[in-house]
Amino acid sequence: MAASSTPAAPPPPPEPEPGPGQGSGQGSGQGSGRASGPGAEATVTTAVPARLDRLPWSRWHWMIVIGLGTVWILDGLEVTTVGNIAGRLSEEGSGLAISSAQVTGIAAALYVAGACAGALFFGRLTDKFGRKKLFMVTLAVYLGATALTALSFDAWWFFLFRFLTGFGIGGEYAAINSAIDELIPSKYRGRVDLIINGSYWLGAIGGSLLSVVMLNTDIFPKDLGWRLTFAMGVVLGLVILLVRRHVPESPRWQFIHGRSEEAEALVSSVEREIEREKGAPLPPPDREITIHQRKSIGFGLIAKTVFRDYPKRATLGLSLFVGQAFLYNAITFGFGAILTKFYDVPSGSTGYYFAVIAAGNFLGPLFLGKLFDTVGRRIMISSTYIVSGVLLFVTAWLFDRGSLSAATLTACWCVVLFFASAGASSAYLTVSEIFPMETRAMAIAFFYAIGTAAGGISGPLIFAKLTESGVVGDTVLAFQIGAGLMCAAGLVAAVFAVKAERRSLEDIAEPLSSVKA
Repeated sequence: MAASSTPAAPPPPPEPEPGPGQGSGQGSGQGSGRASGPGAEATVTTAVPARLDRLPWSRWHWMIVIGLGTVWILDGLEVTTVGNIAGRLSEEGSGLAISSAQVTGIAAALYVAGACAGALFFGRLTDKFGRKKLFMVTLAVYLGATALTALSFDAWWFFLFRFLTGFGIGGEYAAINSAIDELIPSKYRGRVDLIINGSYWLGAIGGSLLSVVMLNTDIFPKDLGWRLTFAMGVVLGLVILLVRRHVPESPRWQFIHGRSEEAEALVSSVEREIEREKGAPLPPPDREITIHQRKSIGFGLIAKTVFRDYPKRATLGLSLFVGQAFLYNAITFGFGAILTKFYDVPSGSTGYYFAVIAAGNFLGPLFLGKLFDTVGRRIMISSTYIVSGVLLFVTAWLFDRGSLSAATLTACWCVVLFFASAGASSAYLTVSEIFPMETRAMAIAFFYAIGTAAGGISGPLIFAKLTESGVVGDTVLAFQIGAGLMCAAGLVAAVFAVKAERRSLEDIAEPLSSVKA
């Protein structure tokens, strides 16, 4: 869609760090919403961002976390389930004529391709129509596609609905990450974003253990257990859908898109609720910002902003996503295949091993997340990427020497992914907070799509062939490529990462619609 016909806003401040946020005037009590000019494209002065950032942690914030963050549990459940049932689907009597390599290769690549396409499609709509509408729609797409996956009767049907399931999940990445960062106070934004993205691995643990039960032929027939596994994802999604109805629209999105009165009313109601909960009045906001409202932002302005005005940040985002996407989408998709191919682990038991590395993945963001807000983004992002890459090189060396068993390989992966998971989660945090408000969802969508396409589509296809060969050297090569990309991304972060910790989003990147005093 073409850019708005309103006059172009001043360009963002030069890199590497933008200047202070706009509007140093002190807000009075609950802030203000002074507007001038007709219609939805008025000029508005508001303290809404400062009012949101100075809120203490409350039950309202927990509602946001539960309503939005739990979707990553679904994603983890999806990816892990497919990886663990690959062996069962390829067995005679499964009810589906498909090979293990097709499940971990073609189906995995189509899931990621769908996620990339969904991120771009829904990312644009998220910036245009709001966060709330889209995070309801994307979850509905996921639910429908997952239910139809459970009904697969032929390989083409399975492939089609894996793509559409990914399409819904990809849209979730753009809508959810932008909403979370705009609703969570700056003091907690880093750790909350990391833990929420890391909750993917709670789903992975659930998917691993669930697959052990569902693939047990003493309990369920071969052609039924894997179908019920997908059905469980639908049930969980419906529960999340009910909770999510209560999550509000982002007030930051509202005041930029001509809904300043709604934004002011929403923030005021939240402030009253928190004051009752804490039993004390909130401090006054410390600044205001003046915005020239816009109904929409065109693709041309978004692209120019991201790549011309913030080239270093664009390089950073791309590097982080390529590194983590290859590591996770290429290697963890095939973890079950490695266990069965090289260590003769029964397909029905791979879930136990994956549950262990999934636990390591979740513990990383849980224990390291706070450091991203205290020690700082640059040090933590670069170190988690580089450390995980170096440890993966060591794991590849030990695997090549034949020094690892199924248990010790799992232990090595658990340690590698403890650091890698925190780094990978920080990629979503980074692209969500370092670009202007008006481009946020599209920036998340773009970097997720490009980075994931590079590592997440080609990765599973390549890795499936490497592990299927049964040659140790082929698998070692895949490990080394993933490790090298993680280390390279860590070095880029050491140079280009932005010191965004405990800072307002409007300070990190000035909104395109801001009006200078």
